[in-house]
Amino acid sequence: MSNEIMTRQTERLKRFFGSLDRILDKIETALTGCKPTLNGERFLTDQEVSDRLKVSRRTLQDYRTAGKIPYIQLGGKVLYRESDIQKMLEENYRKAWQ
Repeated sequence: MSNEIMTRQTERLKRFFGSLDRILDKIETALTGCKPTLNGERFLTDQEVSDRLKVSRRTLQDYRTAGKIPYIQLGGKVLYRESDIQKMLEENYRKAWQ
């Protein structure tokens, strides 16, 4: 075992801290899209649903008014169950006929 003094300029320490930075970046990237669940169910905001469906938030409001899409309203906040959105998409899926 050698008795070398390690400083910030030591190559081994630079590589070690570089590896830690890369690991932290990957963890942050993984957690960015992660949302906590409530009883195993994920809830999406109107902005997230409109982004996924490629429709405007106004169109989502029309879908709610027409009863085409289930939602939860708490005060002024509208939430959608991810499973309800998936179910709605599957029910409205049309196979290609050619």
